[in-house]
Amino acid sequence: MAGNDNWINSYLDAILDAGKAAIGGDRPSLLLRERGHFSPARYFVEEVITGYDETDLYKTWLRANAMRSPQERNTRLENMTWRIWNLARKKKELRFEKEEACRMLKRLPETEKARADATADMSEDLFEGEKGEDAGDPSVAYGDSTTGSSPKTSSVEKLYIVLISLHGLVRGENMELGRDSDTGGQVKYVVELAKALSSSPGVYRVDLLTRQILAPNFDRSYGEPAEMLVSTSGKNSKHERGESSGAYIIRIPFGPKDKYLAKENLWPFIQEFVDGALSHIVRMSKTIGEEIGCGHPVWPAVIHGHYASAGIAAALLSGALNLPMAFTGHFLGKDKLEGLLKQGRQTREQINMTYKIMLRIEAEELSLDASEIVIASTRQEIEEQWNLYDGFEVILARKLRARVKRGANCYGRYMPRMVIIPPGVEFGHIIHDFDMDGEEDNPTPASEDPPIWSQIMRFFTNPRKPMILAVARPYPEKNITTLVKAFGECRPLRELANLTLIMGNREAISKMNNMSAAVLTSVLTLIDEYDLYGQVAYPKHHKHSEVPDIYRLAARTKGAFVNVAYFEQFGVTLIEAAMNGLPIIATKNGAPVEINQVLNNGLLVDPHDQNAIADALYKLLSDKQLWSKCRENGMKNIHQFSWPEHCKNYLSRILTLGPRCPAIGNKEERSNAPISGRKRIIVISVDSVSKEDLVRIIRNAIEVVHTEKMSGSTGFVLSTSLTISEINSLLVSAGMLPTDFDAFICNSGSNIYYPSHSGETPSNSKVTFVLDQNHQSHIEYRWGGEGLRKYLVKWATSVVERKGRVERQIIFEDPEHSSTYCLTFKVVNPNHLPPLKELRKLMRIQSLRCNALYNHSATRLSVVPIHASRSQALRYLCIRWGIEVPNVAVLVGESGDSDYEELLGGLHRTIILKGEFNEPANRIHTVRRYPLQDVVALDSSNIIGVEGYTTDVLKSALQQMGILTQ
Repeated sequence: MAGNDNWINSYLDAILDAGKAAIGGDRPSLLLRERGHFSPARYFVEEVITGYDETDLYKTWLRANAMRSPQERNTRLENMTWRIWNLARKKKELRFEKEEACRMLKRLPETEKARADATADMSEDLFEGEKGEDAGDPSVAYGDSTTGSSPKTSSVEKLYIVLISLHGLVRGENMELGRDSDTGGQVKYVVELAKALSSSPGVYRVDLLTRQILAPNFDRSYGEPAEMLVSTSGKNSKHERGESSGAYIIRIPFGPKDKYLAKENLWPFIQEFVDGALSHIVRMSKTIGEEIGCGHPVWPAVIHGHYASAGIAAALLSGALNLPMAFTGHFLGKDKLEGLLKQGRQTREQINMTYKIMLRIEAEELSLDASEIVIASTRQEIEEQWNLYDGFEVILARKLRARVKRGANCYGRYMPRMVIIPPGVEFGHIIHDFDMDGEEDNPTPASEDPPIWSQIMRFFTNPRKPMILAVARPYPEKNITTLVKAFGECRPLRELANLTLIMGNREAISKMNNMSAAVLTSVLTLIDEYDLYGQVAYPKHHKHSEVPDIYRLAARTKGAFVNVAYFEQFGVTLIEAAMNGLPIIATKNGAPVEINQVLNNGLLVDPHDQNAIADALYKLLSDKQLWSKCRENGMKNIHQFSWPEHCKNYLSRILTLGPRCPAIGNKEERSNAPISGRKRIIVISVDSVSKEDLVRIIRNAIEVVHTEKMSGSTGFVLSTSLTISEINSLLVSAGMLPTDFDAFICNSGSNIYYPSHSGETPSNSKVTFVLDQNHQSHIEYRWGGEGLRKYLVKWATSVVERKGRVERQIIFEDPEHSSTYCLTFKVVNPNHLPPLKELRKLMRIQSLRCNALYNHSATRLSVVPIHASRSQALRYLCIRWGIEVPNVAVLVGESGDSDYEELLGGLHRTIILKGEFNEPANRIHTVRRYPLQDVVALDSSNIIGVEGYTTDVLKSALQQMGILTQ
């Protein structure tokens, strides 16, 4: 540190030591001046630290640092602005911690009461059972047991597995890891998982579904619809296994075709992906069935979503196809939100606008609702991260698992099985053994050093010193600057070792995103400040295939691998380092704790304590015996993190999932169902109009189709929250025939009926309605039934309207409009309805998995199964009767029930009927969870708006959308 900066250090230290109490509480400084207690230092901190936005202060520091040259060093300005920014950030962190503590204190009684209600509903025999041997059994707590009846993977029929990872640049070879924030460890993980699973006994095919990218400036390989992955073993040849066997990346087009989208911008297009994936899965299942299933479709054994966006896609696919779902969260949204709030740079609202964080958290909650198993890498991930979510709680999970194990009643409550499977690594680059002097035992005379070695070694004055290696993208949470400070301020460590920082690939710092550029600028500044030239390497480029060579170089110099991230979710780099003979220094927060328990190949440190980091590195590198012992332990135990071991554990869980499959209409059913012969379907889902206007819309739509002489190929479906008896009354009173429709989606998607004549001929028979029983079994997954109904009745009594001291209940059970899979409640005053998110939160805390929605202009509340919705019912009809989703047109109003946005997105054509006949927005839309544009691409070519609903308007719109031929 420059000597002339001492006055700055002491000045700012004095500011830090001065508190509000020392200067008279909250009194203004001008008043203190008048009373003779004015302090220039304290006035400075009041005016500067509280009066300026810390983002501007940080930019000031960056500007000062970037503009300086070797000839013009303004050290005073640089250090001053840096310290001011740190002061401002610390103040914001303290304020955040105080606000967060108040928020958690307020929330705690609500959550505890809901959890208590859940356990109170279950009889006391539960607690007696927990006191026995099950109490401390993690397999009971998380569903992690593989003992007992799990079949061996080698003895099962051949499996079809679907993995989903939507964001980033995904390809099998030459992965561009680090090119952007979305192309990192998760991309590598899912590609290697697909390869490894396809090589496992009992697995026939693995599809990794991702987004097709045709944007300029991106390699053409990302636009290929399919890419076969080279298996990790040689047993994957088509000659041995079948034409469609193996592992594939399947790229589904969704979103703008000519634009690459960051993960935060994918949300409006998720339903488009789901529709494209449905088509692929149905087609592939039939193809595999022809090859190995005796002509019967072979459906996926599991649909596995990776990350929040893929989780909600997997949940929708699981519901539409009635297939089991698994989920891996990777980096969870609640952790991200808390970390960003602690940084103090953005408010909760700003974070949500930037990262769509509330959508991400809701997607993770929905994934918990729909998943049969959730795969975590560590116990810590379950107990400290997932335990933050409404839909999971460790203690309640243990109670429910104990009841399931004993066959006791869970009263409609369900919890996903949490299973711990550490990530695997590819063992294709295991290093040769080295002797104690660091030379290879059996070197190949003709072999040359990898090119990346010279690119790193050129940085060093003494390249023979042990190398400290860090491999991490330049993000604040990776804590690279603390590592550089630890190295720079520990002279013995600097004399002993060199430091290599592999921080992704870059061209120019000025072209990087702001966050990465800031970290890199900080690193380069610290290198200059500590004068670490000749001791630190920071190459600009490296290939993914060269990473093993970099590990090998560090191992040859008897170095160490270091990962001091504030929190490490997976820690794959730690496993890769151990595989290549490198001892580790790792953060004590997250996965490294359990990795080191298995490998026992290094030391754990507090990532916030740079002295502890420096001490641990010096100890490991200076103690030859300790280094050798850690290296030996890592090499001996690394097999526990191999992909074969991972896949063995993975498949043992997948094989315990109950068999489920979609209902495809057979020949006899198709002959009796007019909908099966349709090429196009028009779905009327207009909720925001009066019954009179709804009847006119129906009449006009039917008239258009009949006039165009397309009634044979085009069918109609009415999709509504009405019951079937209400629909029949509406049509009969209007003089219309129910048989004008092929199907009725009723009760907000929980029932599907087909109209049918009860007599031999239509002329002498009456119309009856046939319930689709297959759909009923399709949606019953995790339905709470009577236990859910009892709790909702109890909850309804707590929703009251207060007038003075008088309380009046506003929600009542409505048995008349309820059905087996739809619990209906009447609302007498919509103005006092709680937001749906509050009810959904309460249901999740209770472990009651359901879908709640307001309809009938917020005068009715419907609670249906988690996989029941009008949108999902439409997909069910398309799959069951072989209708292509793009050949469906959905008519909606300008607003609707609380599931309105679900009707807009997807590959079907949506026609929004605009005009004064639409009822004004009501309570349903004033409490919407997210802005409509965050979840629906309103500028999509699949969505158009028209004024009115005359026959001419409807004809023109249907022709424009390709449903009617012009």
